[in-house]
Amino acid sequence: MMKEGLSLLCKTGNGLAHAYVKLEIKDRDLTDIHLLRSYIHLRYVDVSENHLTDLSPLNHLTHLLWLKADGNQLRSARLNELPYLQIASFAYNQITDTEGISHPRLASLDLKGNRIHMVTGLDPQKLISLHTLELRGNQLNSTLGINLPKLKNLFLAQNMLKKVEGLENLSNLTTLHLRDNQIETLSGFSKEMKSLQYLNLRGNMVADLGELAKLRDLPRLRALVLLDNPCTDENDYRQEALVQIAHLERLDKEFYEEEERAEADEIRQRMKEEQEQEAEVEPESELDQSST
Repeated sequence: MMKEGLSLLCKTGNGLAHAYVKLEIKDRDLTDIHLLRSYIHLRYVDVSENHLTDLSPLNHLTHLLWLKADGNQLRSARLNELPYLQIASFAYNQITDTEGISHPRLASLDLKGNRIHMVTGLDPQKLISLHTLELRGNQLNSTLGINLPKLKNLFLAQNMLKKVEGLENLSNLTTLHLRDNQIETLSGFSKEMKSLQYLNLRGNMVADLGELAKLRDLPRLRALVLLDNPCTDENDYRQEALVQIAHLERLDKEFYEEEERAEADEIRQRMKEEQEQEAEVEPESELDQSST
């Protein structure tokens, strides 16, 4: 069965021999892959849709570049450090933690549809190439533990999150998906998140439009999705979002028109003038009190 799945004949590292470097044994009712220990030249492996509980034989495949192990019965994604592994997918298993993932060239990690409650063990000193992390459809109740400064894309939809925390140092993050959680407050975003352009908060519990002011410090935020939050029922929802976040280009699925932008500018200017007037009145009232 292993030999049937082999393809892509390539030269071995020393250039003196040839070996198959791709193995696809998807949906074969496999429970054991110990035979893979001897296929040391494999670079691309797909063992999806089987009944595997143990991937330790893959520790011997030190040339591995690409691994897909979706739809098995894995409880862990733990493997020895694989020096060339770039893409790994463990979606729709029974994985409960993120320990034992330390591949220096890993760029994309997919753990969606598992049973992870908390992110632990993801060491930024070891995961120096990781730019995409997929964790949607788990049981996360916190965003702590994702301190990966090189990260560009983070998918956390369909979890049990109530707030955002511990993401302040993700200065390279451009895309953040938080759809279908239980988020009520927009605290936890900071100006250090200077690359964030797309933020999806659809299907959360943000009720107060004032919360949008907390996104003002995100200098590159261009697209925001807030559909199916209580705050979107407010009459001036679309206008208020632009008043609070002047550089926003798209809210939900619609781009802002020039007329909307001009109106938001006027409101913002009016608010500024009112604040300045209030600031002038306060010292005068203090003087009046001191003279009586």
